[in-house]
Amino acid sequence: MIVRGGTVVTAHGVEPADIRIRNGRITEVGPNLAEDREEINATGLHVFPGGIDSHVHFNEPGRTEWETIADGSAALAGGGYTSFVDMPLNNLPVTTTVAAFDLKLEAAKRSSLVDFGFWGGLVPGNLGELAGLVDRGVVGFKAFMCQSGIEEFPPCDAETLRQGMERIAELDSILLVHAEDPTKLAEPKGPTARDFIASRPWEAELSAIQQAIMLSRETGCRLHIVHVSTVPGIALIQDAQLRGIDVSGETCPHYLLYAEEDLERLGGAGKCAPPFRSRGNRDDLLAMLAAGEVEMVVSDHSPSTLDLKEGDDFARIWGGISGCQSTRQLLLAKANLDPSVIAAVTATNVARRFRLPKKGDIAPGFDADLWIVDLREEDVVRREDLLYRNRFSAHEGQRIRGKTVKTLLRGGEPSRGELIRPDAGS
Repeated sequence: MIVRGGTVVTAHGVEPADIRIRNGRITEVGPNLAEDREEINATGLHVFPGGIDSHVHFNEPGRTEWETIADGSAALAGGGYTSFVDMPLNNLPVTTTVAAFDLKLEAAKRSSLVDFGFWGGLVPGNLGELAGLVDRGVVGFKAFMCQSGIEEFPPCDAETLRQGMERIAELDSILLVHAEDPTKLAEPKGPTARDFIASRPWEAELSAIQQAIMLSRETGCRLHIVHVSTVPGIALIQDAQLRGIDVSGETCPHYLLYAEEDLERLGGAGKCAPPFRSRGNRDDLLAMLAAGEVEMVVSDHSPSTLDLKEGDDFARIWGGISGCQSTRQLLLAKANLDPSVIAAVTATNVARRFRLPKKGDIAPGFDADLWIVDLREEDVVRREDLLYRNRFSAHEGQRIRGKTVKTLLRGGEPSRGELIRPDAGS
């Protein structure tokens, strides 16, 4: 098959080209390729590498009233994504044991429309499970430095974190951390959105990032900081990289779109942790992204039922934002973002950092995971277009650009995803 006449967007640039596909893989990219048995006419359209969302909570098995793998993967495909890596919570049981991994694997095999990987969990008492989880194929591990909000997934104390990082380094895997220093967090002084934001100050994020980077340097463990909400947080990661520490970071669309005052307008749908920051921080973070200084943008899709997001007491409202369907279209609506930057932060950089083989690029030898999109189309996020189990989002009404014409998974329509196991390190 050939995808003919499109404008191919990769992390390396944007250029007109045809794409030849054989047995689910890309075999040739270039102008005016010879005819093939089947062709997709992409004239006037852009072709991106299939997106990889490495931070979603699809909650299956266990909390399928919040989200399912079937609905979540359909939403991803609708937004140009062909792979995801699912977090070890909020499903039940949490993915901290080999037995729990096996249950989640069976659920994904049954219903995922796109390819999938899994993060294992690092929690007190499960060091003995880490090697088995690596053998099963986890992409890496996730730990919380503060309360996760889920009783079954407790935070790591300093010693558990150190021992876990030593073991993960021995296994040549990677640790993701939710970086908020619990000693700098507080109970909200009142029920308002402002009270909630004040209870989780930006200093808590910076302190935790500093601690995690120090442990990474001391243990040799590859480290990734999830959902960085602040410009100084990104700067800490950049400084550590310059010092030769193997650390990376990500941010999310909601930190690029919203500021503190927006939480009052959005209500419970916008509550998340870390919370929104200042308007200046938001604008500077977006500028860093445009300059290529942010490595990844992921959704942190953390859905729930609508009733858990309702009410006026922000101390009680469930935290998490539904958004995995809209990530790329939200970014494309930002006029200062080059499409090649979007390809990098939503696909190429994710695959490279997490060693996801044959993913994240449009080049010979890679899986034919493609998003064919009409960038002439502009709209807003509408509830009726969402494919989540619970069809609401903080992003409703936000401007988006790009209408999905076709999403290809290994050259075909998304229908049956496969497990992605990470490549061994060099």
